[in-house]
Amino acid sequence: MSRVVLLILLVLAAIWWVGRRRRPPPDAGQAPVAPPVTPPVATAKPMLRCAQCGLHLPQDDVLTDSQGLAYCSEAHRTLGPAGHSS
Repeated sequence: MSRVVLLILLVLAAIWWVGRRRRPPPDAGQAPVAPPVTPPVATAKPMLRCAQCGLHLPQDDVLTDSQGLAYCSEAHRTLGPAGHSS
């Protein structure tokens, strides 16, 4: 029984050894890898809070009223600031 186990281990070791020798090293035959190019970072835009619901939006996307308050939509601009009835 122990001879069979030893024979199986020797065969597995031989298969492993032959398989390792047939594979090229991980870096053989490959061109040098250039570092990844990082995309330019977009500049952050100021965020403004909707005076009605509190949603934060980029400054370019808000609607403002005559007082300069920011709103996320025309409906909220019509309603006015939260807590105030128009």
